[in-house]
Amino acid sequence: MTAFDDAPGPDEATAPPAAGTALAVQPEAPSRAEIAARLADPARMAALAAEEPGRVVGGIPPRPGPQKPAAVLVPLVWHASGPTVLLTLRAGHLSAHAGQVAFPGGRIEAGETPEAAALREAAEEVGLDPRLPVLAGRLPDHVTGTGYRVTPVVAFLDPPLALTADPSEVQSIFELPLATVLDPAAPMRARAELAGRMREYWVWPHPEHHVWGATAAMLVTLARLLRG
Repeated sequence: MTAFDDAPGPDEATAPPAAGTALAVQPEAPSRAEIAARLADPARMAALAAEEPGRVVGGIPPRPGPQKPAAVLVPLVWHASGPTVLLTLRAGHLSAHAGQVAFPGGRIEAGETPEAAALREAAEEVGLDPRLPVLAGRLPDHVTGTGYRVTPVVAFLDPPLALTADPSEVQSIFELPLATVLDPAAPMRARAELAGRMREYWVWPHPEHHVWGATAAMLVTLARLLRG
């Protein structure tokens, strides 16, 4: 799994404000068919990409030179009680971005499509059988200040799932309710100093984990798609 986050970690930044809580009436989750149709709509995707010019996460300009292609799997788990988004917590011993929340994903190898890379990484990191995800489409690419162009690949999963975290990369696997993603009051902007400049980045509420950085930005894009 490759680290994509640009913003400083919790130990490097002023503590961000608590993320929003669900107060307003939330829109109903679209169906799988509706989500796939939105992802396949070029005009909708172009509008979504234009909402954040350049898709630069955290307002940090990308490094000079070629951008490294990467992909993440954005798994929507379709529970009878309500859909969720599957996320991972990176292992605490990693040299970069240890203990941070991420989607399963990493670099795209030579000859791979974003879909193939996302499925391969998910199999390696959480033991997800690559035959199980039903691919729905791609969200707009996210360019990070660490030099990656990340393609988020959305897929549907039906429980029950037998997942096993690879301890060399993943500390734990958890889920964020799609109801939270649909709540416009949930995400908030936090500010922290990085390289002598104040930067802003997204934060999502979760009772146990700090969901921020590139992962949070991709969740914001997903939320905009789902809300229509």
